[in-house]
Amino acid sequence: MAFSPTAEAMLAEAARWRSIYQATLILIHVGDHGPAEDEQMNNLLQKTGLSSTSVKICWEKGSPAKGILTVCQREKIDLLIAGALKKENLVHYYIGTIARKIMRKADCSFLMITNPSTQPAVYKNIVVNAEDSPYVTEAISAACYLGMKEHSSWVHIVRELKMYGLTMAAADQCTEEEYDDMRQHLVKDEIDKVEDLLSRIPHDQLKVNIKMVSGKAGFELSKFAQRKNADLLIVGAPRRRFSLFDRVFPHDLEYIFGDMPCNLLVIHPKADDRKEGNRG
Repeated sequence: MAFSPTAEAMLAEAARWRSIYQATLILIHVGDHGPAEDEQMNNLLQKTGLSSTSVKICWEKGSPAKGILTVCQREKIDLLIAGALKKENLVHYYIGTIARKIMRKADCSFLMITNPSTQPAVYKNIVVNAEDSPYVTEAISAACYLGMKEHSSWVHIVRELKMYGLTMAAADQCTEEEYDDMRQHLVKDEIDKVEDLLSRIPHDQLKVNIKMVSGKAGFELSKFAQRKNADLLIVGAPRRRFSLFDRVFPHDLEYIFGDMPCNLLVIHPKADDRKEGNRG
């Protein structure tokens, strides 16, 4: 929680997620703390229909990233909610340096909100990435759960079509008919993998669209979310340690961070999620 022009809207968004998951809401403010800040916080809580007794407030000093991470660890946070920044003179949103540090070090999921509202709308169109994460099953589960909870119009599950085999086949000068046949089999195999995941995840009465894309996964995922006017894009967190390759060439998530198409939920489930109540 920063005392910014969007503070009231951000608090309303957080209160809505608190209601969805019946969670404990913890507010983190890194900065000065005195009577003036207490008054500002109480005014915000009243405007949002909350009170100081219905939430827990953590006042921290020092580096924003370090302060936020400290509270996340101490309070065993499941979901961290923050606002995305808008690029100067552009309508595109991106995740700044502080959020990138948190993403790499936090052991919890986080939600970046691009355009917070004091009257949050339901998520009608949800897009979820179906690969390149150890938490792909959890990401799809979260998309289906929210889709059912929100009575969403669609949940779009996007998976990259690996073109390595087709490229090799083309290099071997296969016929056009053979190439098309291989591609159809490849698409079917990838769809079957997604449907196998879905068979183990509740998604009753939910409209699900499985979409295959080819090209740079993060870029294509972002563009697909834009075309579908997605309200929420869900991805699994990347592996904790990026490889040297990822440092030289942007990781898929970096494409999304640089040009966010909508709200972004990055799933990083805690090992003890099933043992303790949700806190956010």
